[in-house]
Amino acid sequence: MDFPSRTGIKAPFPVYCLPMNLEAFILGCGGMMPLPSRFLTSVLLRREGELFLFDGGEGTQVSLRKLNLRWKKISVIFVSHTHADHVTGIPGLLMLSSQVDRDDPLYIIGPPRIAEYIESSRRVLDMYINYEIVVKEIAEPGVVYQGEDFHVRAFPLRHTKPCMGYTLEEDSRPGEFHPERAEALGVPRGPLWSRLQSGETVAAADGLQVRPEQVLGPARSGRKFSFVTDTLAFPEIAREVAGSDLFVCEGMFERELLESAREKKHMTAEQAARIALAAQVKKLALIHYSPRYTEFNLKQLLKEAREIFPSTVLSRDQAVFPIEYID
Repeated sequence: MDFPSRTGIKAPFPVYCLPMNLEAFILGCGGMMPLPSRFLTSVLLRREGELFLFDGGEGTQVSLRKLNLRWKKISVIFVSHTHADHVTGIPGLLMLSSQVDRDDPLYIIGPPRIAEYIESSRRVLDMYINYEIVVKEIAEPGVVYQGEDFHVRAFPLRHTKPCMGYTLEEDSRPGEFHPERAEALGVPRGPLWSRLQSGETVAAADGLQVRPEQVLGPARSGRKFSFVTDTLAFPEIAREVAGSDLFVCEGMFERELLESAREKKHMTAEQAARIALAAQVKKLALIHYSPRYTEFNLKQLLKEAREIFPSTVLSRDQAVFPIEYID
């Protein structure tokens, strides 16, 4: 099955003139049922001006409004699975988007039956939709969305119904530009420098060809964001999320409820931390807490996770996590 791409031909060497902002907004961190201070699971990723939504639980629109986010710029909604606490906020978003001018299609990508859910919601609610909605069901793991200089990959989780995890990973960036090298090779300051940084070979003042690798340092890594929720813990998750700068992962229960987590095919905060440790991620943000935990009780989940992986934080509704370049 073909999945959406924002570019016809992918450039062999991506162009980065300026650093691009990448931020994760927690729209809801709860599981099962919403609470007054905890909406249901939803995370928005903003990459410069483009928005990507991961799940859309009840209360998603409220957090979008509180954070003053331009929800009409959402390009894609990635759905983990079709349990109610992950999708009940989506119909409202679809209807809300019809209240503004929207030229670009909205993609919705998820496991089998997501198309049925969207279509039945549109039909039963008699939605007025004045823009194109493109629903794609994931038949197998792999890249499900291709951007100009990044991609989103889906991989299977182990829950009570088909469920997917996602990673958004940027391509490598060109190495640092060294002006002194360009000048020594006879390339004058100006547009030719920009072309070299963009990966082009240019002609120096004496006509000799100067290649980008002659004036650039080693390629620099892009950033990686991972989203995993509603699953048993198993080793393959660590391989998929390896090296993530931000790993948003469910930590639904504390250690003493491990058996309950297994029965319900969820994981504990400690198990999430062990995955983070094995995957060598930079930061773990726990999400999808059981409603049994009050705000005070969440400290126990954090404590158990930090015993394994110190760079763990609790996600909270309307929390913002900037994702920075490491080089």
